[in-house]
Amino acid sequence: MSTMGCDGARAERLSASRERFARAMRHEATARPPLDIGATTLTSMSAGCQRRVRAFLGLSGEARPSNSGVDEGILAWAGTDFRGVGHIVSLPSVHTRALSDGESVDCWGVRRKLVGQYAEIVSSPLEGATCEDLRTFPWPEPRIDEALLARWETEARRLHAEGRYVVIAEHPVYGVLELGCWMCGYEDFLGRLAADHDFVRAFFDIVFDLQMRIIEPYYRVLGPYIDLTTSGDDFGMQLAPLLSPRAFEALVAPYFAERIRRTKDLAGCYYWHHSCGSVYALLDQLIACGVDILNPVQTSAAGMRPETLKAEYGDRLVFWGAMDVQQFLPYASPDEVRAHADYLIDVLGHEGGYVMAPAHNMQDDVPPENIVAWVEAVRARETLQQAQ
Repeated sequence: MSTMGCDGARAERLSASRERFARAMRHEATARPPLDIGATTLTSMSAGCQRRVRAFLGLSGEARPSNSGVDEGILAWAGTDFRGVGHIVSLPSVHTRALSDGESVDCWGVRRKLVGQYAEIVSSPLEGATCEDLRTFPWPEPRIDEALLARWETEARRLHAEGRYVVIAEHPVYGVLELGCWMCGYEDFLGRLAADHDFVRAFFDIVFDLQMRIIEPYYRVLGPYIDLTTSGDDFGMQLAPLLSPRAFEALVAPYFAERIRRTKDLAGCYYWHHSCGSVYALLDQLIACGVDILNPVQTSAAGMRPETLKAEYGDRLVFWGAMDVQQFLPYASPDEVRAHADYLIDVLGHEGGYVMAPAHNMQDDVPPENIVAWVEAVRARETLQQAQ
């Protein structure tokens, strides 16, 4: 725990977030769970949501975007225990270009169009491709801009030296499965997972090589200053995983496990994995691959009841998220939000092992009153526990 340049009393105050997180990771009880409202790009807030929260709170002055894009004033008000550094890297590529104000092609050749708040895929460069097409496709260059990496290193070093927050590195590259679905199209690639394993493995081999060449410099530079890294690859849908446990073990797990192993070798940090949807049937394998923290804990998906997750996996996983933004937070009353926050703390936070956070980014439909009620409930729990 870093308390550089602080006297004893100040060091104790500034290191509260880090101590809270350390105890959560050790599955030890705390007065309140660590809180992540807006610290990462996967627990964030839309611009409209932020504007309404700032207005509701009466926050004045210009917003100061943090690494996640959320105003630092909101993070400070909420008592968010984390701060992030780094991002998904846009790699050098012949594909990257803007087509219009709302349409572009990314470094992987995936064409997207802005629809509402998100850029949705409209064409996939490898749909219907053959193994030979994979060999001739112009893949992006696995190189991180040195000046950008130096800026991230400076920021990570600063956060570490201050010792105030838990430092999170955002993952620098996408996952093998999601890239397959994006570059080939979901219908095409999911069909290949069932019927064309040679193509899937050839695709994964290429992407995995790129991943490893990206994470090597990224975590070698940021590793000394971070406490955990995020990771993202959606393995679930609303009712079940995207692929069977057997297919996951045969096709995805070998690449996923090796990426985690090398990341931990380089950074010596916890590994946080984000997968939306129902991943209950894959949890034993995710743990075996090296996942320490599961996010976003989408409790509205099949098999993802907090009681079940805690009872069966609470001694092997830390849960990060679970405040439902799909069916609950936009529609509940403030009193219902307070009660639900208490419920999540009682169940997932029992004897530690829980970081309270939204189960994905909060959109424009989340009322600021509900976010305030949520934070108030966490503070009330802490006050109550400290008084006992």
